[in-house]
Amino acid sequence: MPLPPHLSDRVVALQPSLTLAISARAKALQQEGRDICSLSAGEPDFNTPEFIIDATVKALRDGITRYGPAAGDPELREAIATKLSKENTVPTNAEQVLVTNGGKQAIFNLFQVILNPGDEVLIPAPYWLSYPEMARLAGAKVTTLPSTPENGFCLDLNNLEASIGPKTRLLLLNSPGNPTGRVMARKELETLADLLRDHPQILVMSDEIYEFILEEGQQHYSFSAIAPDLSNRTFIVNGFAKGWAMTGWRLGYLAGPADAVKAATALQSQSTSNVCSFAQRGALAALQGSRECVKKMVKSYNTRRELLTSGLLSLEGMSLVPPKGAFYAFPKLPPESLDSVSFCEQALENHGLAMVPGAAFGDDSCVRLTCAVSPETICDGLERLRKALKQS
Repeated sequence: MPLPPHLSDRVVALQPSLTLAISARAKALQQEGRDICSLSAGEPDFNTPEFIIDATVKALRDGITRYGPAAGDPELREAIATKLSKENTVPTNAEQVLVTNGGKQAIFNLFQVILNPGDEVLIPAPYWLSYPEMARLAGAKVTTLPSTPENGFCLDLNNLEASIGPKTRLLLLNSPGNPTGRVMARKELETLADLLRDHPQILVMSDEIYEFILEEGQQHYSFSAIAPDLSNRTFIVNGFAKGWAMTGWRLGYLAGPADAVKAATALQSQSTSNVCSFAQRGALAALQGSRECVKKMVKSYNTRRELLTSGLLSLEGMSLVPPKGAFYAFPKLPPESLDSVSFCEQALENHGLAMVPGAAFGDDSCVRLTCAVSPETICDGLERLRKALKQS
């Protein structure tokens, strides 16, 4: 069948989102009156803290409703630079920061300004599902670096080194990770830095959107802080969605070498222009305000993550690398089970349980569940999962 003549090759090649497909089907079943338990959500179940909302309302009343600089509110850029310098020990100035419409736009902009057609991007798997598609939209070739539950989803540095070629341009890091909840240890990052020092053509993007959501006793390390000598080729992507429960606000940022950030700003000026002006005042309040709200949410996630983890480990036939951060678990299905897409479809249709197939994240043997729901929903979901496993 011929392709529609009005669609570009790049968009025809895009893979549809499995998460959106599952979500749409779950909503359709709910509208039909079905009892649906969703453990698929990728966002906090808390409301945005009141002091952030108050700052945003004040900005509206003060007339902060006009166009702003494409790179972001100068005060917010300065606050982000201060946060990175002091909290992450990554020396940063405001000129190295671009405020974006969510972390996703930060990644998209970065790929567009540093990747050329034919460049290779190395993506450890399991991965957040949008990484490969955004890299391909920039004309890059994607090479995944598989890991397994059996090795704790650790990045195989021997495999990484063997995968490096003359066109390798970018390595992606995500810690704490989606979907596995894995947190990269300091020693692991140090060893990785040693390897990358021998390959000066490779840039690094560190996605740190879940940096605050850590199991007690765990610590987040920015790659730039571990390897300051590589900061001239390292980019940080982060935002306000997860830590401050601000998913709908669409507030993210890109930080890194000033020349690339300047180029990404130029790109943004020709696409979306500035992020919502008054929403940026809410982000500024988040950075300058108390972190007690963040700590309270993290404490709740930790309790619920433990509940989800213990429940999954008790299910016959399932195996799990216990997550140490973010708000997901990525258990492996029994060997005799269906593939992840078929299993999730069956669980939704027959047991009203919504999960995300591991195939969306590059591992068809697993499924992703969230603990960003109530304890009652977690327990309900685990019981439905138990029944789904028996049927499969």
